[in-house]
Order: sequence, then C-alpha cells, then structure tokens
Amino acid sequence: MTTPLVPVTAGTPVDDVPTGGTVLGKVSYRIPVTYAVLAAAALLGLVGTMIRREGVWEEATEFQSRYGEQWFTIPNFSVPSMLTVLVLTGILLAAAVYGFVLARSRAKTPVWLHLVVGVGFVVAFLTWAGAGKTSVIPVTSLLAGALALSVPLIFGAMSGIICERSGIINIAIEGQLLFGAFAAAVIASLFTAPYLGLVAAPIAGGLVGALLAWFAVKYQVNQIIVGVVLNTLILGLTSFFFSTLLAENRETWNARQPLGIIEIPLLSQIPIVGPVLFRQTILVYLMYAAVIILQFMLFRSRWGLRTRAVGEHPKAADTVGINVNKRRVWNTVLGGAVAGLGGAFFTIGSGLAFGRDMSAGNGFIALAAMILGKWNPAGALVAAVLFGFSKNLGNVLGTIGSPMPPQLLAMLPYVITIFAVAGLVGRVRAPAAEGIPYTK
Repeated sequence: MTTPLVPVTAGTPVDDVPTGGTVLGKVSYRIPVTYAVLAAAALLGLVGTMIRREGVWEEATEFQSRYGEQWFTIPNFSVPSMLTVLVLTGILLAAAVYGFVLARSRAKTPVWLHLVVGVGFVVAFLTWAGAGKTSVIPVTSLLAGALALSVPLIFGAMSGIICERSGIINIAIEGQLLFGAFAAAVIASLFTAPYLGLVAAPIAGGLVGALLAWFAVKYQVNQIIVGVVLNTLILGLTSFFFSTLLAENRETWNARQPLGIIEIPLLSQIPIVGPVLFRQTILVYLMYAAVIILQFMLFRSRWGLRTRAVGEHPKAADTVGINVNKRRVWNTVLGGAVAGLGGAFFTIGSGLAFGRDMSAGNGFIALAAMILGKWNPAGALVAAVLFGFSKNLGNVLGTIGSPMPPQLLAMLPYVITIFAVAGLVGRVRAPAAEGIPYTK
C-alpha cells in the first residue's frame, strides 16, 4: 500500500495534515544545521583545549546547600580535557550527519537526539572552560542556581500560555512579576509571615491581569500597548513606594522574610539532582505542580478545550454556547495570578527585601520562553530552564576565571531571546485569534 501524498499550502498547521500523508514542500534543514554549528563550535573549543591540554576538568567535590547545614558530597573525578572534547566533537558531528539524513527522508527528529546534542555541547563547553584551571566546576550548584533563576521565568511563561491560548496577548508579565514581588515583600514584612506574602503575590498579579482584561475586552484597546502601559505603571508605583514608604521604615515594610525549606525525604538524597529539585521552598514545589496541572488541563480537560477554542476560533466557540469574552477575562486574571506567584520568588522565595525594578526584564524573557516552547507548558518549561542555565553559567564561569569574557556570557540569555522572538529557532504558530478582540 503506497503512502498518499497530501499537498499542503504555506501556513497550514501540521496538525491539519491527515495521518499517514507525506507533506509536499521544501525540506527543512534547520535542525541538522544547528547541530553542525554546535559541532563547529566544539571543534574550535578543541583547538583551545589543545593549547591548554595540561589541565583537566575536575568535578565539584562538595556542595553546601544554602537551605541548610548539611553538606552533600560527590566523589572527586577528573577527565582529560583534550580527549573529552575530541570525543564529544565527534558525537556532535555524527549527530549533525544523522540529522541531515533524517531531514532528507522527511523523518521526525527524535527527542533523544536533541538531548544528546544539548548535553554533549554543554559538557564540551564546560570541559574547555575548565581546562588548565586549578578551580573546580561545581555542577550541583550550577544546576541549583539555574533552577532558581528559572522559577520566575517558568511562572511567567505559564501565565503567557494561559492568556495567549485564550486570545489575549500578555505583555504585562513583567509588571505582574514586579507587583507580585512587591506585594509579597510588603505583606510578609508587615505581618512577619512569609506565607501571607505568598498569598498576596498572586492577588497582586491577578489585579494587573484584571486591568489588562478590562481594557482589552471591554474597550478593545490594542493589547500590546495596554501591556506596555501597565508595565510602566507598575514600575512607577513600586519605585515610588520603595523610595518613600519602604525606605522610611524598612523593618516594618521591607524586612527579609524568607520561606522555609521543605526537604523531601529520600528524594533529596539522590546524587546531584536530589538537593537541586527536592530541597526547596514551597514556591518551587508549586511551580512543579503548576506546570503539570496546566499541561494536563490545557490538553485533557473541558476547560482546556474551551480555552483553546476561544483562542483559535472564537466565533465557532460562541456558536456552541461558550461565552468568549467572559472566558478571556477570567483566564487573563488567572494568568496574572500565576505570574504574581512567580514574582514572589524575587523576595520571599529568595529571602531578599524588595528592590526597585527587581524583575529586571524577566517578564520579556518569559514571553520568549513561551514562544520557544510553542505555547506548550512542557516546551516552555524546557526553554525557561535553558535561559536560567545560561544565566547561571555566566556567573559560575566568571568565578573560575573562564577565558570567555563574562560580558559575552551575560548576553547569552538575551541573544537566545532575540532568536526565539525572530523565529530563528523554528517555525511556530501562535493561536489564530491572539490579540484580536471579539464582538458578538
């Protein structure tokens, strides 16, 4: 039995192609070319490693969690720098060739191949960075810091998914993160109860989401402009209160109130990943739950089906009895609350007092993570962790005296953001009715 050929026009969603059909069109070599670029970068690293071949890359010998007094130790081991980079470069080149073969046959690239390439390139880069150095590369703390920097990004990306799957563009994630951090710090300090701050943060974020929904749905104002205005408004309000109320009496209004650490028995003792994932505050565990619940609800529940309907084809949703604008309003408020919860990580989640503009552009990086993840919670999670890892990588390599300039490493998350927004990471399709007001 021959496989039928299905002509597909430009812009046709992949999900609309009948099962078993072969898509006629231009072959995309985006993935294998990316593999080849990474292999070339590793090859350049091999040259640099040969120059400093006397050194070896030594793993971290111990990791002291900032969340407790216990020490977590892993055995010392070192690897020959030149041989390690040479082997990994060969693996990357082989993956690039295999990717070209898959692309020519129009076969789907397996997930394991992405993982092999990603892990291989990161290990090769760390080996090159650590070659010839007497200091160690603390892998556990590298991963722990990456997770910490990823938490607000993940919450922000989940907020964007909820809103944009409903048809509302949420540029105001930055303001929602900032207002959530402000509310969490003030309420926790005022009542000396960090868990009250944890309650206040999503309420503050939900209020910003309600303003966005009010202007976008009721008055049909351009949603991008409203989002930018709300970001400016929240920045101005929090800066004003920080310079006046909070500065006058820091002990009452802006004292540090960190959340307690909750250690999961047995799981926290798993080598390397245990302290990273299971020795955290309740806020991080809420993040795990938010991603899992949203992934299930969005694609396996009535709420998710109706949410995606009003974001893709609101007229059809209205025809079957779904109140499009009401659902958009409530989902935008919910998305704002999720972002506000992420903002709490900047203050009570990290044990810090509130500072002016402490969201520092994380809301826009969260939007890029959402796009990079193709409006899917699992994909956005991976993208946000990638951004967090690249941020923390610059910090760690700066402490060990890496030959790469720290300014270049600091640029890395924003370069990836530009690539994601520009669509260079691959073709993505936003919800069809995103940003379009609906009138019954």
